[in-house]
Amino acid sequence: MRKPALLAVALAGATVALITACATGPTRQSMSFFVTSAGSGKGADLGGLAGADAHCQRLASAAGAGGKTWRAYLSVPPTMPSGSTPGVAAVNARDRIGTGPWHNAKGELVARDLAHLHNGNSISKATAIDERGNPVKGGGDTPNEHDMLTGSRADGTAFAPQTDTTCGAWTKSGDGSAVVGHHDRAGPMPEAWATSWNFSHQSAGCSHDALIRTGGAGRFYCFAAK
Repeated sequence: MRKPALLAVALAGATVALITACATGPTRQSMSFFVTSAGSGKGADLGGLAGADAHCQRLASAAGAGGKTWRAYLSVPPTMPSGSTPGVAAVNARDRIGTGPWHNAKGELVARDLAHLHNGNSISKATAIDERGNPVKGGGDTPNEHDMLTGSRADGTAFAPQTDTTCGAWTKSGDGSAVVGHHDRAGPMPEAWATSWNFSHQSAGCSHDALIRTGGAGRFYCFAAK
């Protein structure tokens, strides 16, 4: 093969390598936060916390960021003791996701640490994008999908067990309810509950159709714990 031909082959290989690096390189490898591009397909039945975590891991892996341990930002209330059956402690979303900092798929900082995440973070419609860097529909879009499943208070902790706030610990797709937040920080009123990213209101039910009626699609937040 002549030298010009060898040079052309080398340049072509370098171009492919550069394109690949741009597509899957620094931003994906630095990504540590995203909104799921899709829900479980079964409403708020995510297969429990383990199923939700696995969903985060699969989506991150498909996007080129599977080398991290991904956790769903979800809480589960405690189980009270009953007879000889001991109680089970609550699981708090804030305790599952590491210590930060967290960046989205474009490399933009979302929160420096847990304190910043729960007081002053940069989560908005512009930054709360999915694992592929795509925006998530919010208020004013059709359909509105800004409800993010969290089951959490504003500080990232679980609720008391008297009321279902997690669709049966993320195992129900029928009756029940789950607390959601608004990824776009938008609501019908300017009050804090309407503009909260993690604690806005309860869903109309646990089925996929019920989540749609409330303004969601069964999506949730994923964070890289380490």
